[in-house]
Amino acid sequence: MSAVDFGFAAGDAVLITGAGSGIGRATARHAAELGLAVSLWDLNPAGLAETADEVRATAAAVHTWAADVSDDAAVDAGFTDAVRTLGPIRYLHNNAGPASSSDIPFDRALEICVGSVRRMTDTWAATGPGKGAAMVATTSVAGNLVGTDNAWYSASKAAIMGYIRHLAAHRAAEFRSNGVAPGMTDTPRLAGFAGSETGQRVLTRIPLKRMATPDDIAWATLFLLSPLAGYINGVFLPVDGGWTVTQ
Repeated sequence: MSAVDFGFAAGDAVLITGAGSGIGRATARHAAELGLAVSLWDLNPAGLAETADEVRATAAAVHTWAADVSDDAAVDAGFTDAVRTLGPIRYLHNNAGPASSSDIPFDRALEICVGSVRRMTDTWAATGPGKGAAMVATTSVAGNLVGTDNAWYSASKAAIMGYIRHLAAHRAAEFRSNGVAPGMTDTPRLAGFAGSETGQRVLTRIPLKRMATPDDIAWATLFLLSPLAGYINGVFLPVDGGWTVTQ
């Protein structure tokens, strides 16, 4: 897969939040294979270091930033450091967010989830990412196509996609904006879920009869960021093995 030409310019930089594991780590790994410089952000310094070690041999350059993306000061300082290290950040993957199993009050959860995407996007745009800039946020089929029992998770994922549509309509002169929407994905957060009663019930509804891998989501994300997707703007892209067409 890494031999595929996505059209990225050599040395262009992508910033990935939630890069310490799962989808973010897979996106970082494949971005590095495609010749991009990577700015890796995560709350977990240990996971962040593991991802950095994994991509260092192939990435054009590597920058790391251990921070909470819901913290204004941390985001501002992180972008200053990233641009100083890598130069302009052409691409942004807004991937970080709390697990759906987290016990967070509804209003606070929306502030964290939707607010952090807005905060990261505005701060990134203010740095001047340049011609061909693009942003992809990890949203979900939850809240957009499937109702779940977690109110804040469904609401926040739907709100993120609403914000993406706003950006696509009103800030397209600066950058493209799209949403990648995983279905049931085999990440550390869902460890053991496929074996549960709920997980088995979902799997029976997925035509491909398996969970997504983080790589499945990463390749879709990198396509949406890439020049190959240069006329794709405001799209909600389910990557769910066909689950939602069976609903």
